[in-house]
Amino acid sequence: QVQLVESGGDLVQAGGSLRLSCAASRSIVTFDAMHWYRQAPGKQRELVATITSGGSTNYADSVKGRFTISRDNAKNTVYLQMNSLKPEDTAVYYCHAEAWVDYWGQGTQVTVSS
Repeated sequence: QVQLVESGGDLVQAGGSLRLSCAASRSIVTFDAMHWYRQAPGKQRELVATITSGGSTNYADSVKGRFTISRDNAKNTVYLQMNSLKPEDTAVYYCHAEAWVDYWGQGTQVTVSS
């Protein structure tokens, strides 16, 4: 069983920055891709950013140019650097590891005040 533990969520003012971390209990190079999703109250969970095992990245249009996903294979950790935060970025952010079996973290709350 793989565990994913997110951290870094916080309350921040609009325009501020946060860096989320997702620490895996096993080597992340074994995953085909790792993703960050978010879910705001009353809304469906949406894909925010993806990084593949080869290092390719992809972003939702709503966060392009503001968010950056990265990985540190030595630390088995994936990051989401979030800059120029907006109130509409408020959500619970989840880490998802894609493999033969998919794994999810418990989520970390990001709240952006206006």
